[in-house]
Amino acid sequence: MKKAVLLILCMISSTLFAQKPCEYSANVTDSIGTYKSTKEYMIYEKNFAGNTNYIFYSLALTDGTPTLNINFIQKSKEFLKANCFDKNSKLFLQLNNGKIITLLHIDQENCGTLIRDEKGFNNRILTGTFMFMKGSFEDLKSAPVNLMRIKYLTDIEDYVIKKEFQSELDNKVYQPETYFVNYLHCIE
Repeated sequence: MKKAVLLILCMISSTLFAQKPCEYSANVTDSIGTYKSTKEYMIYEKNFAGNTNYIFYSLALTDGTPTLNINFIQKSKEFLKANCFDKNSKLFLQLNNGKIITLLHIDQENCGTLIRDEKGFNNRILTGTFMFMKGSFEDLKSAPVNLMRIKYLTDIEDYVIKKEFQSELDNKVYQPETYFVNYLHCIE
């Protein structure tokens, strides 16, 4: 019996200490309302044949409403296809325990911005804001994410979420699989 109690205490304490400290890029309260946003965190990177893709997450709390902000950055010398968000866009997160969490895009159409840099690269930047469905927090805090599917206006794309990777962009080690386990508490 003592071993069982000790095991339970160890599991609870490891869960509590697994959460990372919150770092905010914005934390504002004024006469209009409150806004709090975590720093961006890279969850996906792909470099292949001169094409580079990055995906960053940040969590935001606007007047008590939690959202997930997602930023896509694409870089290539070739033509970059535009993916657009609209009111029907969705983000699906498949958890390691088999559950699928759905987030809904806000009612705002966005196809991103195309910028050509001085080296001749095309850069497309797309930003989306997704709302959490009721009851999804507990599932996201309890299990890692292994797949992200995004339903754009005209396309659907899947992204495999790695347990850990070292970014070629900034040489930092990221653990995207446990992003929500580690940081969701920052906007509760």
